[in-house]
Amino acid sequence: MHIGLVYPQTEYPADPAAVRDYAQAAEALGYSHVLAYDHILGANPDRPGGWTGPYTYRDPFMEPFLLFTYMAAVTTRLGFIPGILILPQRETTLVAKQAAVLDVLCGGRLRLGVGTGWNEVEYVAAGYDFHTRGARQEEQIDVLRRLWTQELVTYQGRWHDIPDAGLNPLPIQRPIPVWLGGHADVVLRRVARLGDGWLPGYRTAEAAREALETLDGYLAEQGRSRADVGLEPRLHWGDGDRNALGRALAGWRAAGATHISLNTMGAGFTTPGEHLAAIRSFAEMFVAS
Repeated sequence: MHIGLVYPQTEYPADPAAVRDYAQAAEALGYSHVLAYDHILGANPDRPGGWTGPYTYRDPFMEPFLLFTYMAAVTTRLGFIPGILILPQRETTLVAKQAAVLDVLCGGRLRLGVGTGWNEVEYVAAGYDFHTRGARQEEQIDVLRRLWTQELVTYQGRWHDIPDAGLNPLPIQRPIPVWLGGHADVVLRRVARLGDGWLPGYRTAEAAREALETLDGYLAEQGRSRADVGLEPRLHWGDGDRNALGRALAGWRAAGATHISLNTMGAGFTTPGEHLAAIRSFAEMFVAS
């Protein structure tokens, strides 16, 4: 199982030196990858109609492609995955280009985690329909894979019309792996049909058991199995209890997780040093072993 980190960006300074130090510490400690969340805009909680989302305009988010490009320049082995890029609120050919260039610059260390998101404010601001985001995403994944593997693409769909054109440079990985996030039944069906991996949000393997069984059934319908699909949950630092972390890690390993990312946000840390101390402690306990 590959052990990585959730970049703690809502609690971490937007400072180039701090980002560099985090990425280089992660690599030196033996972590395999960094996962970063994606939000382009944050809503004002005092806006008309109120706001109930977990993030507001006060919460900082680094744009994943830019963040990972910078991290790639200061590391040599560390992998990268948005967890998740909110794909339907982005223009598809631009995402294809950005991902392809990042894959070239990082030497093929990218997996593209995508999902539909929950923040309608971002969709309104970007000019995309929130209510068709699932169907749009499915077409986007098809377009992305064609653009990453073919020099020239001719495509006409519901949302895309590509008139015999292509990317240059193409990515190193052809195609870049696409992992899907979300929990709804339609998402599990989408993972079974289209996904190279699944990014669940369940806290423990036991909590995910029913969903994993459902996913297994949908994979079988597609002539696939869990061996064909990666699984990357997140592990929360909490109070840093070694036994609790070890039990959760063992549970996910037994459930077939191929990757896992340690999340140190929400643990009460107020300085970069506390986050770095936590990932160092976790690495000493579990990564080297």
